[in-house]
Amino acid sequence: MYQEFAHLWPLVSPPEEYEESARYWRDILRARLGPGRHPVLELGVGGGHHLSHLTADFQATAVDISEAMLAVSRRLNPGVTHVQGDMRSVRLGRTFKAVLIHDAIEYMLTEDDLRATFATARAHLEPGGVFVVAPDWFKETFPGTHVSHFVRTGSEPEFTFIEYVADPDPQDTTVEWVFFYIFRDREGIRVEEDHHLMSLFPRDTWLRLLGEAGFTVELAPYPDYYTGQQVHLLVGVLLQ
Repeated sequence: MYQEFAHLWPLVSPPEEYEESARYWRDILRARLGPGRHPVLELGVGGGHHLSHLTADFQATAVDISEAMLAVSRRLNPGVTHVQGDMRSVRLGRTFKAVLIHDAIEYMLTEDDLRATFATARAHLEPGGVFVVAPDWFKETFPGTHVSHFVRTGSEPEFTFIEYVADPDPQDTTVEWVFFYIFRDREGIRVEEDHHLMSLFPRDTWLRLLGEAGFTVELAPYPDYYTGQQVHLLVGVLLQ
């Protein structure tokens, strides 16, 4: 998905599907930063679909490790500065009022990965700046094995997407996501399988590591995209 099939991202997860969730992020930023088109940095921006709903309100810079996904975001967000880089190590040499990481944070598989990412956020924040991060689930809130799917009939070839999520070993801190891409055209049907390993840490691990990084943390209510149930964003404020 982040290389050969990056161009499919607008079909897999259309920008309009992020409008409601982005409103929660906007309200959190406005409540803590006040009015103004403040500079914000998104790490792991992917195709920029979530960010596209914030660019009218904030001056955005976007980082992602995948140049193919950055190309998707550049087309959607032409006014945004885009930089290729790893969220664990990138340094832009400037600070922002806020740093944002959507669910790309789940590719950080170890506590050391999280520590490095939180250090990146801290390095790019002004004193009193806001860090908002959104793991899909904590270990305590993972809903269990589930499957979702859809068909995009208006595309050529016809595109079907199937997502399978499971936790084969509840004793560790990872879950497995498998994406199936099914293409159908006049020549027949082709199936591609895309396997992703994602993190699933307990809530206390997030709070502990954010505290170690110098953030005071709040849990902000947030609707879960998959179940509609209330989950939480982690909102950290950098200590003065």
